[in-house]
Amino acid sequence: MYAIVEIQGQQFKVEEGKKLFVHHIKDVEAGKTVEFDKVLLVDADGAVKVGAPTVEGAKVVVEVVNPLVKGDKVIVFKMKRRKDYRKKNGHREQFTQVEVKQVIA
Repeated sequence: MYAIVEIQGQQFKVEEGKKLFVHHIKDVEAGKTVEFDKVLLVDADGAVKVGAPTVEGAKVVVEVVNPLVKGDKVIVFKMKRRKDYRKKNGHREQFTQVEVKQVIA
């Protein structure tokens, strides 16, 4: 059984026991459970339910493994040749690691 769920603007395919890195969720602690009810699709052993826009009564329960994980450094470099223009900027995205405990359909 799997589901397609929207978490903070991104869509993820989730199954029980699977670990995900989602955009940073504020005010959560390690070991706490969080429920997401924006379930777009549920596949229960071949029986597919597609929501319009979401599946009624379906939700995904996850447990927070690590509330703040920093991603890899991303370098943004802009340059215009022959114009003496160079900008170098970088950032590290912040994620929350979660583990899917239950898919309720």
